[in-house]
Amino acid sequence: MSEFRIHHDVNELLSLLQVRGGDGAEVYIDLLQKNRTPYVTTTVSAHSAKVKIAEYSKSPEDFLRKYEELKSKNMRNLDPLVYLLSKLTEDKETLQYLQQNAKERTEMPANATTSTTTTFNVPQTSTKMSMQELEELRKKLGNVTASSNVPQSAEVTRKMLRDRHNKKNPTQPIPVFPNWVYERPALIGDFISGTAPVGEPTVPVGTMPLAAQEQALVEDLLFVLIGVDGRDIAAQPVLGRQSRSFVVDSSLDMSIKELVNRILPVASCYSTIARFTEEKSSFEYGQVNHALTAAMRTLMKEYLILVTQLEHLHRQGLLTLQKLWFYIQPTMRTMEILASIATSVDKGDCMGGSTLSLLHDRTFNYTGDSQAQELCLYLTKAASVPYFEILEKWIYRGIIKDPYSEFMVEEHELQKEKIQEDYNDKYWDQRYTIVQLRIPSFLQKMADKILSTGKYLNVVRECGRDVTCPDAKEVLYTLKERAYVEQIEKAYNYASKVLLDFLMEEKELVSRLRSIKHYFLMDKGDFFVHFMDLTEEELKKPVDDIIPPRLEALLELALRMSTANTDPFKDDLKIDLMQHDVITQLLRVLAIETKQEKAIINAEATELALSGLEAFSFDYIVKWPLSLIINRKALTRYQMLFRHMFYCKHVERLLCNVWISNKLAKQYSLHSAKWFAAAFALRQRMLNFVQNIEYYMMFEVMEPTWHVMEKNLKSASNIDDVLCHHTSFLDNCLKDCMLTNPELLRIFSKLMSVCVMFSNCMQRFSLSLRMDDEMNRLTLEHGTMDGPPTRMERTEEAEKKKLTSKFLAEHVDALQTDSGFEATISKFDSNFSTLLLDLLDKLSIYSTNDCEHSMINIIYRLDFNGFYTERLERMAVERSQKAAKRVPAPCPSSLKEI
Repeated sequence: MSEFRIHHDVNELLSLLQVRGGDGAEVYIDLLQKNRTPYVTTTVSAHSAKVKIAEYSKSPEDFLRKYEELKSKNMRNLDPLVYLLSKLTEDKETLQYLQQNAKERTEMPANATTSTTTTFNVPQTSTKMSMQELEELRKKLGNVTASSNVPQSAEVTRKMLRDRHNKKNPTQPIPVFPNWVYERPALIGDFISGTAPVGEPTVPVGTMPLAAQEQALVEDLLFVLIGVDGRDIAAQPVLGRQSRSFVVDSSLDMSIKELVNRILPVASCYSTIARFTEEKSSFEYGQVNHALTAAMRTLMKEYLILVTQLEHLHRQGLLTLQKLWFYIQPTMRTMEILASIATSVDKGDCMGGSTLSLLHDRTFNYTGDSQAQELCLYLTKAASVPYFEILEKWIYRGIIKDPYSEFMVEEHELQKEKIQEDYNDKYWDQRYTIVQLRIPSFLQKMADKILSTGKYLNVVRECGRDVTCPDAKEVLYTLKERAYVEQIEKAYNYASKVLLDFLMEEKELVSRLRSIKHYFLMDKGDFFVHFMDLTEEELKKPVDDIIPPRLEALLELALRMSTANTDPFKDDLKIDLMQHDVITQLLRVLAIETKQEKAIINAEATELALSGLEAFSFDYIVKWPLSLIINRKALTRYQMLFRHMFYCKHVERLLCNVWISNKLAKQYSLHSAKWFAAAFALRQRMLNFVQNIEYYMMFEVMEPTWHVMEKNLKSASNIDDVLCHHTSFLDNCLKDCMLTNPELLRIFSKLMSVCVMFSNCMQRFSLSLRMDDEMNRLTLEHGTMDGPPTRMERTEEAEKKKLTSKFLAEHVDALQTDSGFEATISKFDSNFSTLLLDLLDKLSIYSTNDCEHSMINIIYRLDFNGFYTERLERMAVERSQKAAKRVPAPCPSSLKEI
């Protein structure tokens, strides 16, 4: 169970129990996470837990009655819930909170708690009630209780199920029986309510001799056993799912009446089964229930044959009540089991897999009763036939043909083309999903493999290939689960191998991933040198001024001029100019499926226009079925890694250009070289920082992680393993490259900004020096060897001096602010050192506290000679002193971990 699922379930339980205040859900969540084990316990013994709760409860009879009612409905996870509640009774703090909240609810205003639709006057407690008033009050309360417990009519239920199915499958409407099937009660086979008994006796049966009474009651019982009212035995109307009851003439002899009352439960069971088979045989209740009712009708034929034979004996005068009781004995147990199953299916509104779960559990519960177990096994086998037909098509061909929504796997309408468009599209996880209520209990352990088997085959089928498992055999229900488990295992292994071979060999998945690595992870160095040289001027422009076709042409040229020309998939690489910088894009991705998603997506665009360098990224065309692995989510992660490194590479090029310009600046005469030496040293520190960060990301994070992924892909046994290894590779790269830690990313972004501003400042100063030297050379006062300067040469010289002076005024004035250039360089040095120390300090904390040991390699590379060690140790001491002086404020135990 995932951490999110634990949070959800605990909060749902607290809301159902209406618990407010206290330490909240965090305490219980932490407790569950600490005590959970990797082993899945699907069944627990609820007997001792049930006894403990019954002893603790003030009304144990009500609790046991409710437990048995839920058990008869075959409610899932009932025993684990009872076990959990028994554990809660041992937790005094939890009980105290529950009692406190219950007390608060009882003290709420009466007008807020008394909201009923049925009202009637209750006499005041101070007055004495007469017997007549008491009877009237009982009748009213009985009517209210009955009206609240009456289930929906069969017609309403059928219409609701039919509308729900037709809405889900508008192209395949459910067939409908004609109305006369339901309007003619004589066709049902059950008692017809509201009709007078045939042949009303003129003489009470009790006044007749005992032999005549017995013969009359035998004839009545033979009618009642097949759903027809007798003269002295009348069936009572049935309300909802109640069992049929009968009224026997009170004047009967007690011995005969006692024997009749022993036989009447068989008639009650017959009535329950008849109503069930008539209702559940409709199309709306699905194929499994239809198969179950057909099997029950087959068994009922044997019962009706027995009653016919008994009637033949009665016509011959050979049947007495004792003989009838004797002959009906073998059938009583069968009728009880069938009626019990019918009642449980009806109460639990079971369909499809839930019906099979109920039948399977009943079969195992009758382990000591061979006759009952054989009966339940027969019903389960018959009911499972349509379900296993759907299962066979799914695990052998990857096709779902489930017209009545009974199968455990549900299909959703999702387009595979959206995988390349939507970051949050979860095609692989949401196209086919498991519906827990439809999983038969005997297939619970294999549910995930059943889902994966059909998904694998379905992917291959959607690529235009018709696949069928060569080991396809009929799947039959047996008490020995090994038979169908082996069939599912074989189908799963075949489907896994087919799809994996299809992706790895025919679609060349690993080669595709290598191609993406060349470009997004900057594997091809010469390609990027060519590309950045060609696009440098274009990418300096604002993003709105860039012409994408020009960038596409330059990309094509760079690909042809470099070793990337040998890549067979290079034509799938495209240019993408993003709307946001990498940090904003990262925040938008992290906000998906959170409360902040709407606010961040609808936020107004920043006023600062992005340059081409900040907006530039690659995109990649991936077709089905490779888009299952390289989907939009994966490509977005590749893009963030690329943009992060691409900007670092851009900063490195700026610092290298500063180094080149500084080489040229050394030849100029300077009044003071102190600040110039400081600028050289700062530029070298910045270049060392950027180059070491790049080396760390490329050679200490991406390359080792890539090799681990490649090794894992070779040993992968199915596509889910491939997805897991690929996602793990991207997650580890993002984490180790500091892209998932907002605090580290913020500091790193500021460091890059300082390097860019310093580079621009130095470039402007170098340019001013060159212009100053140009001014010194632009003098013609002394003439040349050809003679004194002409008038035209003097005019050209004056214009050049004017333009150069204007340029110097624009740039040198900017450098002379804030008390000179020496102060500017000192300020750059101070900001860079402060941010770098802050970054190293945070990296040291994360590598120690969060066990992110790979990040400590950055510290080793940047502080290889111990230059920053002393300052970092001083910062750690100051931090520990502040923590020791800080007085901890009292806080709830649930917040201690935050």
